[in-house]
Amino acid sequence: MLELLKIEWLKLKNYKAFLIIGIFFIIGIFVTNYMVLTVFNKMVDKTEAGMLLGKFMPYDFKHVWQTTSYTSGYILILPVMLLIMLVTNEFTYKTNRQNIIDGLSRLDFINVKIVLATLFAVISTIFVVITGFALASTTGTEFSLHGFSQVGYFFLKAISYNFFAVFLSVLIKRTGFAIGVYFIYMSAENIIAQLLDVWSMKIKADSKLDLGSLGSYLPMNASDSLLSFPENPFKSMAKSAFPTDYHYLTISIAVFFVVLFYWLSRRIILTKDL
Repeated sequence: MLELLKIEWLKLKNYKAFLIIGIFFIIGIFVTNYMVLTVFNKMVDKTEAGMLLGKFMPYDFKHVWQTTSYTSGYILILPVMLLIMLVTNEFTYKTNRQNIIDGLSRLDFINVKIVLATLFAVISTIFVVITGFALASTTGTEFSLHGFSQVGYFFLKAISYNFFAVFLSVLIKRTGFAIGVYFIYMSAENIIAQLLDVWSMKIKADSKLDLGSLGSYLPMNASDSLLSFPENPFKSMAKSAFPTDYHYLTISIAVFFVVLFYWLSRRIILTKDL
């Protein structure tokens, strides 16, 4: 596998899209979180909402791991787009066929893409940790790993997004079409998830049957729903209306879909024409 990753690196290191998107993603993690920190500081200092928020600071060490993981999740679209371009380019330029002719097995081909997707998730998570530590250090609060499990949920979300990107890429094989389908699917799933969540609230209010947030059981929303903004007075006031968060069920569903995306990607490569 190490030799296969070296081959992938040779493809990546001079690929301009890799450099540009990678730089934008790294900078984006820090800038996005810094903007949220700045907005909250101004809100607490200068608005009536600050009186309600009191001493709540989303980037102190008590909350920073959850805040940074939640906020950074919104820009995971960048490594997803990069992965789609990298994998579909193999089909566009026929390099996948050439690699197989040269002795690479189909299983090796898909496994190295999955490992690459996993490495992207690991690197993304590392930068989330670095950003969280850097911003929390500016608040003057004592170092703490409280809520650090949220970083693990960010990693699961990144894995879910990346494996879905690989699946779409080997299924569709064309860059523009795959990216378009990704955006259409994500938009459609988010709309459906919102409708299901409203339905969940209605069921809970009408029949007292608490099924949890049904929108969280969809493929991509399962990992999305594991990340949320830290508890604060605004969130607490609305919480009673929402269905129960069946945490471990949601984690299980998210892991199931990660495994499913891998299995489907593997099956397509092993059984379909290249």
